[in-house]
Amino acid sequence: MALEIPSPRKVGMVSLGCPKALVDSERILTRLRADGYAMSADYAGADVVLVNTCGFLDSAKEESLSAIGEAIAENGRVIVTGCMGNEAELIRARFPDVLAVTGAHQYEAVVEAVHQAAPASLGPYIDLIPQADPGEVKLTPRHYSYLKISEGCNHACSFCIIPQLRGKLASRRIDAVLREAEKLVAAGTRELLVISQDTSAYGVDVRHEERTWKDRAVRTHMTDLARELGQLRSPDGQTPWVRLHYVYPYPHVDAVIPLMAEGLLTPYLDIPFQHAAPSVLKAMKRPANEAKVLERLRQWRAICPDIAIRSSFVVGFPGETEADFQYLLDWLDEAQLDRVGGFRFEPVAGASANDLPGAVPEAVKEERYARLMEKTEAISAARLAAKVGRTLPVIIDEVGEPDEDGDVGATGRSQADAPEIDGAVYLRQVPATLQPGDIVQVTVEEADAHDLYGCVAGS
Repeated sequence: MALEIPSPRKVGMVSLGCPKALVDSERILTRLRADGYAMSADYAGADVVLVNTCGFLDSAKEESLSAIGEAIAENGRVIVTGCMGNEAELIRARFPDVLAVTGAHQYEAVVEAVHQAAPASLGPYIDLIPQADPGEVKLTPRHYSYLKISEGCNHACSFCIIPQLRGKLASRRIDAVLREAEKLVAAGTRELLVISQDTSAYGVDVRHEERTWKDRAVRTHMTDLARELGQLRSPDGQTPWVRLHYVYPYPHVDAVIPLMAEGLLTPYLDIPFQHAAPSVLKAMKRPANEAKVLERLRQWRAICPDIAIRSSFVVGFPGETEADFQYLLDWLDEAQLDRVGGFRFEPVAGASANDLPGAVPEAVKEERYARLMEKTEAISAARLAAKVGRTLPVIIDEVGEPDEDGDVGATGRSQADAPEIDGAVYLRQVPATLQPGDIVQVTVEEADAHDLYGCVAGS
């Protein structure tokens, strides 16, 4: 009688929150696949479901709890991990049937919980079968990848509980980061998105220790990392896009701007300013050097005219006056940021800002949020309109099906657009051979407040 080899156990994953959480999900699934598990695309086919939660805002917590509830209802065998893991009592009170609760980036604990809930289908016969290298699981398209360089944060912003959720800054070894980046590019990644809680602080916790990379010493420092990432090349000799996120404007950030001008880094910085009014920044426990930042923005644009600056701002922070908010609008007129996200202040359990006086009424928050969006949309529209007629590099994310006339459209992004959070470039009549991940020169024909429209140059 022939031996019937059992099918591998299957794991489902619901990943919520920021790109850093997405990287955690990829690492967990990579470990599980190496242990013999298969991935399930739906609840019905999974032996156990992982829910990687977000706990930054109360609204994010509610979304996480809703996802846990849906997984319980649809599958019944659920393990919870991520930032809400530090609220295990709340989760178990709401969902007593969850199998396990672990915290953020606790990879070993998650994997162990899966092993207990759904033991891998390995036996003495299967163990003798050579296993191909499963590689890393990616939850993003093949052509772009997130590169996480550190965990945690040393700041004590009054509105944030990230240090409570993810701990103090813990930088990865720079040689390990560069090795991962090199491997990703060799495997087809055309765009690396560098992420952390504070990219500018990379290496502070290890005193910027040196490691050996390619027979030379490199410091665990953002500028060294940026310089080395700029040396990477794809198998066909192309320079991949390298996009820096969560960059606090420390003085040494100035050193990466020339790398952008040289084409070694993508001319894009994601800087979490949060506000501009000195009194609000002080209440937020953030640096209040908005005037110096404006001068540095001018200097950066003089060095690299195409640099795109993205940021996010909070309106309705406790104590924010109408004068403070107007100060922010005037500052934005000066700063002319390319991409802006807005948030209404939301109390977060455990954040010291909750105890600040001067709570802003919800109606006022909504009115200020609308004015912020109106202001930033007008700035964005003007900056995008200035690109009409130019030819820009665009990375392709999706290629459509031919229409009734046989024309094929595509969606991509310029160097000013990070995936999921910024705008897009919509292309008409692209070559039938175009593939996601291709980087093509695009002539911009039209623009609106968020997106560009054009065609492949020369077509």
